[in-house]
Amino acid sequence: MRKYNVAVVGATGAVGEEMLRVMEEVDFPVAKLVPLASARSAGGTVAYKEEDVVVKELTETVFDEEEIDIALFSAGGSVSAKFAPFAVEAGAVVIDNTSHFRMDPEVPLVVPEVNPQDIARWRERGIIANPNCSTIQMVQALKPLQDAYGIERIDVSTYQATSGAGKSAMDELVRQMQEFFAFKLDESEHKKFPHQIALNVIPQIDVFMDNGFTKEEMKMVNETNKIMHDSIEVAATCVRVPTLRGHAESVTVTCKRDLDADAARETIAKGENIVILDDPAKSVYPMPTHCVEKNETFVGRIRRDIYRPNVLHMFVVADNLRVGAATNAVRIAQKWIEMETL
Repeated sequence: MRKYNVAVVGATGAVGEEMLRVMEEVDFPVAKLVPLASARSAGGTVAYKEEDVVVKELTETVFDEEEIDIALFSAGGSVSAKFAPFAVEAGAVVIDNTSHFRMDPEVPLVVPEVNPQDIARWRERGIIANPNCSTIQMVQALKPLQDAYGIERIDVSTYQATSGAGKSAMDELVRQMQEFFAFKLDESEHKKFPHQIALNVIPQIDVFMDNGFTKEEMKMVNETNKIMHDSIEVAATCVRVPTLRGHAESVTVTCKRDLDADAARETIAKGENIVILDDPAKSVYPMPTHCVEKNETFVGRIRRDIYRPNVLHMFVVADNLRVGAATNAVRIAQKWIEMETL
């Protein structure tokens, strides 16, 4: 099997570190690994396959100098906007984890379990976009239902962990909890969130748009339809909760056909990388504790609506740093290799 020179942009960040772990776990065909970060982080090291690999500075010329084949970006939208074109110009395929290219009509937005065929469009810009974390796990669970029953509408409320806002957001939660137990929480500062996150839930992720929805919520609306190649009504309420890792979602899906809960459960279970945890009598259902450092999406609380036979409710949980970011990016790269070597 051919091996590839792989750059990880943002290698010292939470998602970048997770990308390296996932690549190691799946034995990604790496000829040369090039971790890239800002000048501030350059010269440090990251661990990969029991080796300490030196982090290089992200520059306009590094992709050409290192002869990069695959560039995984996870360092913020402005970084991708500036440097992804240089990677493409150097001959690399870019898999971008930021929101910058997601809704570009010339850039495929891919969840490999849902629309792997779109990867073939990568040559249009040389870029494949990784969707928003909350979108990825939801469409994974919904794809089998879309194929079997058709979907008219999705109503979703999310319970998103602090890691979705980065390492400093996780640190803020931990610090505030420490201050709570020291009876100092009233004095606590909040920088990453508009309010205290410890012992609280915040019904705002990202900025509000003119329509009353937040930018995060509109990502779920627009990305879902682009990925699923359909015109589905989507209404989202995105909420930040005081957990460290693992996003949860309460999803109500209105199908085009009536469905039975047991049959729907069997249908969802056939989805790729889906694990069903659904035995309410024994208090078995998905929770963030189930998903940390896992590469599967967990689905439970599957039940038909008590009024409408074409409406299904479920609870969906996945590790936002893995399924919602790093694992999806690595799976895109694996599919890209598979397609390019056919």
